[in-house]
Amino acid sequence: MSETPFPGPDDAEQPDFDEMTRDIAEVPAVEVIVTVAVNLMSAAAVKLGLTEEGDKYKDLDEARKLVTALAGLLDASATEISSFHAAPLRDGLKSLQLAFREASIVPDEPGQGPGEKYTGPVYG
Repeated sequence: MSETPFPGPDDAEQPDFDEMTRDIAEVPAVEVIVTVAVNLMSAAAVKLGLTEEGDKYKDLDEARKLVTALAGLLDASATEISSFHAAPLRDGLKSLQLAFREASIVPDEPGQGPGEKYTGPVYG
């Protein structure tokens, strides 16, 4: 009998959590922050309909949440990551904020868009 409570079709494929913990322990915090930011940016772009599939996955409510989370992460980590890392992330954030404004049928007032409580009003 297998020791795992929910064995898969091949127990050899089960993740090695000890190995994963050792791997993440070796990753610098800046790299983790940048990776999370890039993932948020990618997800927001999909929800804004900016991918090849366009409107198939477009969901502005979800995009708003992702852009706001990205803005909060960048605001909170600004002093922790260098401008080398922060500058392109801020540029990407601004592009997403402008894309959100353009995609909205009724655009938010300046300063009220996603993430603008962290970044201030975004203009084109």
